[in-house]
Amino acid sequence: MWTTVRISNNTVLITGGATGIGFALAEKFTSLGNKVVICGRRENKLSEAKAKLPGIEAIRCNIANSGDREMLYDRISAEFPETNLLVNNAGIQRRIDFTKGMEDLLNNEDEIDINLKAQVHLSALFVPFLMKKESAAIINVSSGLGFVPLSMFPVYSATKAALHSFSISLRHQLRNTRVKVFEIVPPTVHDTELKGNPIEKADWSLSAKEVADATLNGIESDSYEIGIGASSAWLSASKDERDKIFSSINH
Repeated sequence: MWTTVRISNNTVLITGGATGIGFALAEKFTSLGNKVVICGRRENKLSEAKAKLPGIEAIRCNIANSGDREMLYDRISAEFPETNLLVNNAGIQRRIDFTKGMEDLLNNEDEIDINLKAQVHLSALFVPFLMKKESAAIINVSSGLGFVPLSMFPVYSATKAALHSFSISLRHQLRNTRVKVFEIVPPTVHDTELKGNPIEKADWSLSAKEVADATLNGIESDSYEIGIGASSAWLSASKDERDKIFSSINH
């Protein structure tokens, strides 16, 4: 029952859409003639995004909060009922050293709430809504670290692995509906703020714009798992190959 997802003339909701990959996706979708609604928790970043892209809509929302997630669904369904693409992009990345016990784990925001629980809850809220559309999709932004973890980011890597698994199951459940489930698997993106500050550029990293371009190309070609840059090889790597990659990046 799946139909091809068009890349223009949609109404797109992007979580964490004010910066990084989310904003690059907002720019790309807008340039292709889509209406874009972004959400984020920082009013100043939302205002900056709207100044750069005057045609977008912005909703302040902390997706780590279940009440805010329900508010977001209520506002979208009431104010933008034509919305047919949900991009689960928002996420954070933290260094956590478990040899310190609870110290690092409790020192800041909860990656499980933001990187996984929010995506699962938003999917549950929006799936019945999206099933009524002629063409619809959920686009989950995971990470190459969901396939080969980086030990300094243990919880982040685990949430992205869980999001990959969730995307597979959700795609199977929706196989007889008009809602497609895409998974975007980027490598390190140097102009994003996963850790609260821009990430240093590395040889294997890409820009947010490059990720956005690859994402839209993947959607247009019906690629459900869109590996980008260095991450693309990790998707199809064998266990032995992933073990070797793990050893090389965790030293």
